[in-house]
Amino acid sequence: MKKIYMICSIIVIVGITAGISFFLIRDANATIPDDIVLTTVNNESFDFSKTEKKIKLVEFMYTHCPDICPTTTLKMNQLKKDLEEEGVFGDKIQFLTVTIDPFRDTPKVMKSHMSHFEIVDDGNWLFLTGDPSNIKEDQKDIERLANTFQFQYRDPGDGFYVHSTFLFLVDENNKFIKKFPMGEDFNREDVFNKIMKEIQ
Repeated sequence: MKKIYMICSIIVIVGITAGISFFLIRDANATIPDDIVLTTVNNESFDFSKTEKKIKLVEFMYTHCPDICPTTTLKMNQLKKDLEEEGVFGDKIQFLTVTIDPFRDTPKVMKSHMSHFEIVDDGNWLFLTGDPSNIKEDQKDIERLANTFQFQYRDPGDGFYVHSTFLFLVDENNKFIKKFPMGEDFNREDVFNKIMKEIQ
């Protein structure tokens, strides 16, 4: 009987280890597809195959979110000031905020959202959505972009999305480096230290 318990325990441990390894390898190899093109608040195309060679912090959100999304954006804005003091924001690191609700979050709405948070539209923090004239195809591109990082979301029918609670750091080639919690669990110091470590 003891032998059976030992064998079962070993099988469970091996299974857990294999599962963890799978997710670690999947995340480590995650890279944003080159053929995704979204739209900026100024109705300009943002082509991921032509992004600048900078590290990027990628946030998924929607403007009607009542809690975790605005909290995350607020904390990112504070982080931005820390990075500006180091002289690296815009030069070595760029922020990307992508809506998961492109039907409601038009370029005009996203631009207003930027203004609400007093975020300067200087190309160093880009807010991205879909082109209203091509919204269905762009919505699929946003889904593909989110799926790159296993960021899950759905509208239960009331317009308030249920979604994952992570944002993502990617390297100059748009390859995954690390994920961080959103909202109140967003640790500005941890994210700052990781970014500084990557760019030095």
